Amino acid sequence: MSTAAVLVELGTEELPPTSLAALGLAFRDGIVAALKEQGLVIHGDAQWYATPRRLAVVIDAVETQAAATTITLLGPPADRARTNTGDWSPAALGFARKQGIEPAQLQEIDTEKGLRLGLQQEQAGASLRDVLIDAINSSISNLPIAKRMRWGSSRVEFVRPAHWVVALVDEDVVQGEVLGIATGRTTRGHRVHSNHDIELSAPGDYVSTLEAARVVPEVARRRQMILDQVKVEASAIGAHAVIDDDLLDEVTGLVEWPVALTGAFEARFLDVPAEALISSMKEHQKYFHLVDDGGKLLPNFITISNIESKDPIQVIAGNERVIRPRLSDAAFFYEQDRRKTLDSRVDSLEQVVFQKALGTLYDKTLRLTGLARGLAGTLGADPAHCERAARLAKTDLVSEMVLEFADLQGIAGAYYARNDGEPEAVATALQQQYWPRFSGDRLPSEPVATCLALADRLDTLVGIFGIGQPPTGSRDPFALRRASLAVLRILVEKAIDTDLRVCLELARDQYPQGVLGTDSIDPVLDYMLERFRAWFEDEGIPAEHFRAVAALGLTRPLEFQQRVHAVHRFSQLPESAALAAANKRVANILGKLDREHSFASVDPTRFVETEEGALWQSLAQSGDAARQQLAAGAYTEALAELAALRDPVDAFFDRVMVNAEDESLRRNRLNLLHELRQVFMQVADISQLVVSR
Repeated sequence: MSTAAVLVELGTEELPPTSLAALGLAFRDGIVAALKEQGLVIHGDAQWYATPRRLAVVIDAVETQAAATTITLLGPPADRARTNTGDWSPAALGFARKQGIEPAQLQEIDTEKGLRLGLQQEQAGASLRDVLIDAINSSISNLPIAKRMRWGSSRVEFVRPAHWVVALVDEDVVQGEVLGIATGRTTRGHRVHSNHDIELSAPGDYVSTLEAARVVPEVARRRQMILDQVKVEASAIGAHAVIDDDLLDEVTGLVEWPVALTGAFEARFLDVPAEALISSMKEHQKYFHLVDDGGKLLPNFITISNIESKDPIQVIAGNERVIRPRLSDAAFFYEQDRRKTLDSRVDSLEQVVFQKALGTLYDKTLRLTGLARGLAGTLGADPAHCERAARLAKTDLVSEMVLEFADLQGIAGAYYARNDGEPEAVATALQQQYWPRFSGDRLPSEPVATCLALADRLDTLVGIFGIGQPPTGSRDPFALRRASLAVLRILVEKAIDTDLRVCLELARDQYPQGVLGTDSIDPVLDYMLERFRAWFEDEGIPAEHFRAVAALGLTRPLEFQQRVHAVHRFSQLPESAALAAANKRVANILGKLDREHSFASVDPTRFVETEEGALWQSLAQSGDAARQQLAAGAYTEALAELAALRDPVDAFFDRVMVNAEDESLRRNRLNLLHELRQVFMQVADISQLVVSR
């Protein structure tokens, strides 16, 4: 077996930094998959590299020649090989002619459909050098690129214009064309420090050759270099760098030779809300901001340069000049906004459309005030504060600050509310109304904030569903999935035991007559509770445990969650498998009855078999104990009580004929099974469980 090392590099103009790592990984995986599809076995590591100007793959050892394979070509059935006179039939002659052989060379091959004329040939395996270019092109065509572009007069498309392609197998260039460019061994170094052609001699020299040309090709190593340098720079001035992972990843995708530099801005800008300054530095300039030991923003920043300047002071000064106008804008907007109260901005919301069929943000504000007041009692919040927070909730959306820095919505409102002298509970609610913003994000901390966060999402959910525009698999413009999960998280994690249906009905009642469809509650309720399925799967709870509770039609999320966890714990008990099977059997028996069938009370005097009485007695004892636990909301304990029914249930089905010929006896036994099922259905439909032991 012969192997060779492979190097592929695609040189481009600057690639999108936020998707750089994904492109590099996909480029490697695509090439590896294409080679494996040709039967070429990868024996060594397959490394991917990515910088703003290149994607590369180095494979330590690939078989140079795939193993030969034997292929079987099948022709007509053997019984049609000759005519009645013993001559070769036209079908046999045609098949042999097509294969370029004499009919006598054909073989009889046994198949599932009987003997067939055929031919077995050995086919040589693919050559690495012959298929590498195709593998590269295949990988490029399958890269996760949302929008491709063309350049020059070429019809070739890629995410950015390509300038060179390297394709080496050991020390040899594999000739071919990729993205309209002839392959070779020439790469290029850093755009400033080493902007000239560089000959690559072998795949194993790739990393060291690029580093000599001031390019660090490994994404993970560049990321760590940036992280280490930022910490050193921050420590040098006694500060702490706030390192956002997304920003760190983006900056890593912007540089080939990272150099951290510390700059400063005037301390007067610290009078502006810190979030606005951070947004300016992070979103526009890709700077890391610094804080003191108490977490207070400092008038400094760290930038990552892509060059190692001989005069870093000038580079720092340039960055300081660039950031100053942006901070000045933030300061100006902040000063201008504070001249008007939030309350004076409410009428301006009439000019902002929320959704064409649902009206403006002013209309939404009117709905929120009524809904927030209605929810306040359930949450133990001050109704007046809830109503006030709802009235002001969207006013910062028409402020200069938020128009410039969209990510400050809510945050700016909180600052302005405090400036206006609004109650602290109202200011906090304005900031926290959008919490949680993403999976795992913090929840609103105060009752008024919780009330506003729920009201905002419930209004949107009911409204969008009510006009018949629920989210689809590919389209969710109002982020209803995220809104649904946020509502569930708030209700469950803050232990708010309220009926979601009632909350949704209250939200619906805030809309004018005729705006929403006639059935605007059930679809959204079902949709929201269905979000629990993925929630529990993330916790490692099987879908059938969710279904066992969903079958009850519950509408209180906290209770729903508690019951699912109870079912999950019940499934771990040794009795669970037998009881689940028994409940499934009972459900099947009862399900075959006519819909008009009516159940009556069990009559113990009609018991014939000992097992009937034993089950009835155990059902009474365990059922009473379970009901007491249910009254206390102890769902796990209730199911544990019912686990004691395993033996009498098993004995009943072993010894008792349910469908007895005697009608009165049969009806009484069906009533007993119905009672058994109802006892379990108080907690969950455990017939849904699939438990293997």
